[in-house]
Amino acid sequence: MALFDDILSGGNLVTGVALGVAAAIVLPLAGSILRPLAKNVIKGGILAYQGAAGLIEDISDLAAEAAAETGREITPPAP
Repeated sequence: MALFDDILSGGNLVTGVALGVAAAIVLPLAGSILRPLAKNVIKGGILAYQGAAGLIEDISDLAAEAAAETGREITPPAP
């Protein structure tokens, strides 16, 4: 807790240098670990979007088939 108090109150030179060195070491390592994770999350989002789009298209097709069987047209809602 003293470290955070020291940082928030302006800190001293040693604290600033220590944080700078730690950031210079940790950030490249974290970047190399987090980049593949971020790519996988983005790929998953793209696949989920495509799956949802396919599901919506299938539902629209079913609704059109049901409307065709009843002999009525589906009108889109007014904006």
